[in-house]
Amino acid sequence: MQEFEADPIPRDPHFEAGLGDLVLQAGLSKLVVRPGTGAALGGWTRAGGVVFHPVADPNLAAQHGAHVGAYPLIPFSNRVADGRFAFESRSYQLDPNFRGEPHTIHGNAWMRAWRVLHHDQAMATLALDHSPPEDPAGQWPFRYHAEIDYALRDDGLIVRIRVRNTDDRAQPVGLGFHPFFPRDVDLALGFSAGSVWHVGPDSLPDARLPVEGEYRFAPMRGIDGPPLDNCYAGWTGSAFLRWPRRELAMTITAGPPFGHLVVFTPPGRDYVAVEPASNMTDAINHPDIPDRGLTILQPGEELDARVDFALTKL
Repeated sequence: MQEFEADPIPRDPHFEAGLGDLVLQAGLSKLVVRPGTGAALGGWTRAGGVVFHPVADPNLAAQHGAHVGAYPLIPFSNRVADGRFAFESRSYQLDPNFRGEPHTIHGNAWMRAWRVLHHDQAMATLALDHSPPEDPAGQWPFRYHAEIDYALRDDGLIVRIRVRNTDDRAQPVGLGFHPFFPRDVDLALGFSAGSVWHVGPDSLPDARLPVEGEYRFAPMRGIDGPPLDNCYAGWTGSAFLRWPRRELAMTITAGPPFGHLVVFTPPGRDYVAVEPASNMTDAINHPDIPDRGLTILQPGEELDARVDFALTKL
């Protein structure tokens, strides 16, 4: 393994542990875990330099202004159109949870306080039980148990998510993980996928396109083109980020069920998001799409996913 040195990169003033947060340490890597804020990561730094960039999003009201560098998406990634869906001949209405639009976004696990099952210097396991009607059915109408492991290394992070159906009926489940990365001027991104979903003004998919032109990141290129907020299907399970000025590179690796990748490059912001996901946007309302990425869990069944983030020097 190539040795790292402290990089001449910006420090983030928001990267600090708050009440109830856990601090993991491995070599020069430091991770702040926020059980009370949806099992989110306050951020990840190495030698004081930012790896996961903390973002406070006022539209995600349930995060209460906390700075978040990454968080799990359970029991679905991205949007459900107008919060409405039908499943097994029943109709459901989810509560809105994102200011400024009618769609319900990213499930409900990010809105909840998780409990700590175990933690040591470099690893933490958190758990959440969602159990309507004691818990709001408008967040999600089915019961589930979720766990997440964060295993920190000096040169990487392993994230493992497990969701078990604890209801007495089947339920549709998708997963995602939403990290933010610092948007240096020389940041380059590379990955391959089979297709990409174009989105309309309502941020919902309206056409499946070939991965060409502004949507293409093979070979690797800069992210200074038109802003993206798109879900890629048929993702090969690997993505690469490079910050040449910092002489730093990251490889993201994920296996099934992560067959989608969301790329978010908002204009005028100092971060981007590259999000492994199992399901396409609004997958629950597209049963006609064979690779929509939604898993139907029978009672007692579990969905297990893992994503690895590995750092190297260029």
